[in-house]
Amino acid sequence: MNDARAVPLIFGGEPLSADRARRMRWTATGLLVAMAVLFFTTHGLLGNHPAWGYVNAFAEAAMVGGLADWFAVTALFRHPLGLPIPHTAIIPQNKDRIADTMAQFLRENFLTPAVVARRMSGMNVARAVGDFLMASPEGSGPDTRSRITGGAAELLAEVLESLDPDRLGNQVRSGLAGQLAKLDISPLAGRMLESAMTDQRHLPLIDGIIRWAGLTLEDNEETVKEIIHKRANAVLRWTGLDERISSSVLDGLYKLLAEVLVDPDHPLRYKIEEGLEKLSQDLQHDPVTRERVEEMKRDLIENPAVAEWWMGVWERIRRSLIRRARESDSGLGEEMRKGLADLGAALSKDERLQLQINRFARRTAVGIATRYGTEIVTLVSETVKRWDATTITGRIESAVGRDLQFIRINGTLVGGLVGMTLHFITSFL
Repeated sequence: MNDARAVPLIFGGEPLSADRARRMRWTATGLLVAMAVLFFTTHGLLGNHPAWGYVNAFAEAAMVGGLADWFAVTALFRHPLGLPIPHTAIIPQNKDRIADTMAQFLRENFLTPAVVARRMSGMNVARAVGDFLMASPEGSGPDTRSRITGGAAELLAEVLESLDPDRLGNQVRSGLAGQLAKLDISPLAGRMLESAMTDQRHLPLIDGIIRWAGLTLEDNEETVKEIIHKRANAVLRWTGLDERISSSVLDGLYKLLAEVLVDPDHPLRYKIEEGLEKLSQDLQHDPVTRERVEEMKRDLIENPAVAEWWMGVWERIRRSLIRRARESDSGLGEEMRKGLADLGAALSKDERLQLQINRFARRTAVGIATRYGTEIVTLVSETVKRWDATTITGRIESAVGRDLQFIRINGTLVGGLVGMTLHFITSFL
């Protein structure tokens, strides 16, 4: 990027400022020429009437004042009439010193931690953000939240499309695997099981296990009968007693499961609870059990089948997010708008949250000023130094030249009034 293009942004330039400054320069110059013509025209009429003396004095002083101000204004940017007069073309010849002075002024008055902290202490950043998120323009146009969520959704879709799906999925999987590897699952599972048993939340689990055992037994009756048939001797098979034994075994198992299911005080339930209680204690305190659980966790993390399964899950998640982000009726935008509305309401009304966020914003701004203040002012100084002298002169002149031409006009008129006043005073001496 050309550095000169950034100058209007620094000095407040606008597209038509150069033309406006040029018009004012011609106006000031035209006024100066008019005073010169008036002076020479009225010089020969001084003896005809006393009034011509006042006009001539006004024109003479106005011409002198206009010339003096023209010289002063021109000397800021270039040599008047191209003559290398000392102490002219001030801005081009002192461009580097101006850059250093500007950077130092910025550093001492804006980027010191004390100044930043003082300015930030009077700002309620959290409430301002909350009001912005809750703002809705009048009429039928989209509100602030809709604009934010629309842009965020499209940005999310583009990011998910631009990134390599396999690489991103592997990075997410590696991050999850790293966090899971750091997590000690065994004590956590033990405490969860112990808490569930204390609150009697394990009872539905036991009932579910019993029902599952009954359904499994029902689905595998033929397998049980075949096992009993193979293990029975030839006499039992010849007499058909193996069929009766297998039926009796199945009936006994069904009856046992039914009794356990309906009787909360069944001895088998106590045995199951004792086993669960022992398991919860072993998970928390038994080194052997904990090591086994950790080994199972490591095997699960390193299993290629799990990695392949995760990649499939991740790809479905990615495509679903892209589709929901692009579809206006997917509900994602509405969910984001509700979230932003809740956030805006919280930031606008919750004073404790405002205090925390404002403190964080103030510390962040002070930290940036402390760590990067020197780099910022150095960037400003070096950028201004790289600007071409002719370009920066033209840019500054176009930005403030209109006001400088007003100085020339005022100098011409004020000088004329002073000259006429002096002529009035001397006429009575």
